[in-house]
Amino acid sequence: MIVKNSRTLLLVQGLRASINGTEILKGIDLTVKSGEIHAIMGLNGSGKSTLAKVLAGHSAYEITGGSVRFEDKDLLELAPEDRARAGLFLAFQYPIEIPGVANTQFLRLAYNTIQAQRGKEELDPLEFDDFVRKKMKLLDMNPDFLDRSVNEGFSGGEKKRNEILQMALLEPKLSILDEMDSGLDIDALKTVANGVNQITNKDNATILVTHYQRLLDYVVPDFVHIMQSGSIVMTGGKELALELETRGYDWITANKRPVAGAIA
Repeated sequence: MIVKNSRTLLLVQGLRASINGTEILKGIDLTVKSGEIHAIMGLNGSGKSTLAKVLAGHSAYEITGGSVRFEDKDLLELAPEDRARAGLFLAFQYPIEIPGVANTQFLRLAYNTIQAQRGKEELDPLEFDDFVRKKMKLLDMNPDFLDRSVNEGFSGGEKKRNEILQMALLEPKLSILDEMDSGLDIDALKTVANGVNQITNKDNATILVTHYQRLLDYVVPDFVHIMQSGSIVMTGGKELALELETRGYDWITANKRPVAGAIA
């Protein structure tokens, strides 16, 4: 959904990043505006998940060049928790388990922290219980998951639903969903995608990191970016993902410069 008079949420210019002395990101340029959905596609090792982690502030990566603006803020100067408070959300490819911490406690603490940052009223346990149960209906989640430890014993699909539940509660300005479709069967994928679509609006934006076009059948992107060897080598509309599904990644190698749209 490309919105007229939308504002720039994320501006990435010449971003370079390394880990253990090995350069992974080699000059990323990316602009994301409110109301937009961007898909970043590429093979394993192309750098797409690294980009997601760097934007979220993962401490393992060293920024060696470039800049990132998130609205009026220098994102690279912010600690990970401050990036989250500012409205950036990362849904993990492999959500971790937190034994001994009830899901409802974790979710309420996260929600109230964001509410306080925005100068809004926090919810007590009873108020939050009613609120979160309504959000869980978006994802067809059993309320019993509220009383279980965070992600402990959850299936892959249940973990992904729990990530999108966090997104629904926190209402971030920019959501980065790293391999959201990984490990999901088609029914679970449809449910999670439906949740994402209901959360998406003209005031926020979403970046989908994925290998496969199938996710994009359900969450339709405005822009598709193909990453290869740490760079965005091609950008186009949703048709580019369909072309990629038909031809695979090998055909991209012959096209060295970024182009707009799919190649016929």
